[in-house]
Amino acid sequence: MKTRSRIAVAIAAASLIALTGCGANAGATNASAGDFPKKGKTIDLVVAFSSGGAVDTAARLIQPILEKELGTNVEVINKPGAGGQIGYTQLTSAAPDGYTIGATGSPSVVVSPLDPARGAKYTRDSFQPLGRQVIDPAVIAVQPDSPYQTLTELLDAAKANPKSMTASTTGLQTGEHFAMAQIQQVTGAEFAPVHFSEGASQATTAFLGKHVDILVANVSDVTDLTKQGKARVLGVMTSERSPSLPDVPTFKEAGYEVEAGTARGYSAPAGLPEAVATKLEAAIQKAIEDPSVVQKMNDLGLQTSYLSGNDYKQFWAGQEEDFKKVLPLVQKTD
Repeated sequence: MKTRSRIAVAIAAASLIALTGCGANAGATNASAGDFPKKGKTIDLVVAFSSGGAVDTAARLIQPILEKELGTNVEVINKPGAGGQIGYTQLTSAAPDGYTIGATGSPSVVVSPLDPARGAKYTRDSFQPLGRQVIDPAVIAVQPDSPYQTLTELLDAAKANPKSMTASTTGLQTGEHFAMAQIQQVTGAEFAPVHFSEGASQATTAFLGKHVDILVANVSDVTDLTKQGKARVLGVMTSERSPSLPDVPTFKEAGYEVEAGTARGYSAPAGLPEAVATKLEAAIQKAIEDPSVVQKMNDLGLQTSYLSGNDYKQFWAGQEEDFKKVLPLVQKTD
């Protein structure tokens, strides 16, 4: 029970990691970074999932404000695949000069380097966190004409006939995959995961086409679907109801201690010059906390929960320790 509660999205960081300095050459590096960004030089914002999903949407909402604050073009570049691993590889392989930054979301960015089978070419230390933007709780939804009217009915059916129903994820060892593992651990209900490694839009399309029975997603992914009558959400995996889905009970209300979701933010390749990091962090904070962005995020079911680069780094470190403990749940062959 302790492990499950600790991997809730809103967990406090379990360990502290001090920011490292820039070393003996800090003064020279900072001096050369004073003209960042150079006029006319574009900053790439890598999104490790396809366009149309929550990660992509959030990045495009802050894009114009970043451009205003930094005084140069910011281009969102989608690099989907392998549950975010392709995009994260591109991000961490870039020069740490501030001209490549990226959206980072957990569990995917936290867990992918922890499993040797994934062959990730990066670790947590390959990233320099710049700021957290949102916490997006996980949900479970069925087709509008599904015979299951309540969460308990669905879970009882999945418990009685394990893997008889397929359920979507946005890739191996992503938030949805972990959420399913938690559901199985707590309730005994077992779904057959189907991994859509390009992101939420691909998973949603499959659900709408009735290629999967169950949509395991985040609040932001289902807000519009619910309004349009295209999905029926049976439960939210938080301790409190989501403001975007006030009529949907939580798992806890139904008697299940399951909390799961995704935390998202922005990072750069490790090793940024201090002056560059400072400028990027300030611009990202300004963009995330802009009232118009916060409102648009709320409308999409995305709950703004800003953390500074240092606090995001600590949060990330805590998540890494927690996910190490539950990784075996999503390493077995499905």
